[in-house]
Amino acid sequence: MELEIKLDYADVNWQFVAETLKRVGMAYAEPAAHQKSFENSQVTVFVRREGQLIGFGRAISDGVFQAAIYDVAILPEYQAQGIGTIIIKTIMDKFSNCNFILYAAPGKEGFYQTLGFRKMKTGMALFLKAEQMKERGFTE
Repeated sequence: MELEIKLDYADVNWQFVAETLKRVGMAYAEPAAHQKSFENSQVTVFVRREGQLIGFGRAISDGVFQAAIYDVAILPEYQAQGIGTIIIKTIMDKFSNCNFILYAAPGKEGFYQTLGFRKMKTGMALFLKAEQMKERGFTE
């Protein structure tokens, strides 16, 4: 499978991004909100196969100590083919001296553990939709 990896969002269909996040069970919003979040991120990664967007992710960072990875999503039919690993490693290469944090969708923790991530004992969250995030298994 030949993949194209792009670090810019010049020709991204933001409706597709929103629909993909919804399809894979992640938080989603109006396309313009996702566009703004990617534009405000220091690193964006988009993976295409034969011109079709099949996966993406982004990160924010202070560039010195900390980085946070968000919105890593791959179309279900392309999952378990190494695309998530490509996205995460591409992001991590851009911030090689930083600590990383991320949200893992419940049930996806094992994937991130294969890349060296470990569960935090001190992680805390203050979500706008706290009850919804509790129902989805993100908080106690």
